Amino acid sequence: MDPLSVGLVGCGNISDRYLGNCASLDAVDIDVCADLDTARAEATAAEFDIETRSVEELMASDDVEAVLNLTPPSVHADVLLQGLAADKHVYTEKPLAIDAADAADVLAVAEERGLLVGAAPDTFLGAGLQTARSVLDSGRIGQPVGATALWTSPGHEHWHPDPDLYYEEGGGPGFDMGPYYVTALVALLGPAERVAGSTAQPHDEREIGSGDRAGESVDVSVPTHESAVADFGGVPVNLCFSFDVQASTFPGPAFEIYGTEGTLALPDPNHFEGPVRVRTRTDDDWEEVPLTHDYTTGRGAGLVDLAYAVRTDWEQRTSGRLAGHVLDVLLGIRSSAEDGSYAALETEFDRPAPLPSSFPNPPE
Repeated sequence: MDPLSVGLVGCGNISDRYLGNCASLDAVDIDVCADLDTARAEATAAEFDIETRSVEELMASDDVEAVLNLTPPSVHADVLLQGLAADKHVYTEKPLAIDAADAADVLAVAEERGLLVGAAPDTFLGAGLQTARSVLDSGRIGQPVGATALWTSPGHEHWHPDPDLYYEEGGGPGFDMGPYYVTALVALLGPAERVAGSTAQPHDEREIGSGDRAGESVDVSVPTHESAVADFGGVPVNLCFSFDVQASTFPGPAFEIYGTEGTLALPDPNHFEGPVRVRTRTDDDWEEVPLTHDYTTGRGAGLVDLAYAVRTDWEQRTSGRLAGHVLDVLLGIRSSAEDGSYAALETEFDRPAPLPSSFPNPPE
C-alpha cells in the first residue's frame, strides 16, 4: 500500500510529536508543512527535513492527499473546510470544531465531496485502551453499571508559556482534556444518550507563571471547572474536568469502570499504553492485565487509521462522526449547566469496532 501523503498545517508544540512519531509509520508520509508564522514553519521543516509552503500553496498542491490540522481550536472548522474544498481528506487535533453547527458543516461537506474526516484523540487506538476493551468484551467484570472519569489541575498557565487558547472560546478543561476521556468512554461503552452538567468560572483572569510572559494575565471566557453525569451506552458516568484544583488526594487521573462482577481500572487516556488493572469480587488485590495489543508509538495512529480507510475497505475508527459526537457531549455539559436540565444528544454514532492486535500493520 502506498503511504498517504499528508500536509501539516500549524507548526505549534504538538507538531513535533506528530512528525517524530509518523516517521516510523509506513502508512503515512508528512511531506510538507505550513504555518501563518513563516519562521516557525521553516524551523519545523528544517528540523524534520520536509518542505515548507504557504497554507494556500499546501491546499492547492496535487501531491498532498490529506491535510493534518494542528491549528488552534477556534479555526479548526475553517481549516478543515478549506482542505475539503481543495479535495483533500482531513484530520484534525481535537476538538473537531467549537460549536455544533460548524462541526455539522464539516461533516456534510465531506460527505458531499466523498472525502474522509478524521480527528484526535487517537489514544483509544493504543495498546492500553484496546486491552481494556478486550477485558470489557470478555465479560470479566460483568455488566458495566457505572464509571468515573476525573482529571484535575491548577491550570495550564502554571507551566505553559502561552496558555491563552486554553481560556478562550474552544478552550477550558472540558474541551482540552475532556475529549480523551469522552472518546475512550464511547469506544468502551458506546455513545452517550444524555448529559447533565454543572460548571464554574471562579476567575476572570489567570496569571502566566513561566516563560517570557511570566506575570502577564490572560482573560478567561470559558468555564474552568466542569462536572457532569452522562449515560454512555446506558451506563451512568461521573465526569469532572478542572483547571481549578490546587491539590488532590488522588494520585493522578481517576478513570474506572464498575461492573456487576468487578472493577476495571483504565490507563490514562492521554497515553497509548497501560497499565490496565482488574479486581473482581473474589480477588484479594488488583491484577495487571497483559497488553493484548502492541501500539504505543504515540500521535499518528489516527492518521494511519485514515490512510487505511482511504486506501482499503478498512472501517475508520477515528472518524469525524465520532469527533462530532464527542463535541456534542462536551457542549451538552455547558448547555445543561445553563438550562438546569439534561441535554439530549442529537448526534447518532455506533461504538467503534475493536482493533486487530496487529495494528498498525496493514490490514489483510
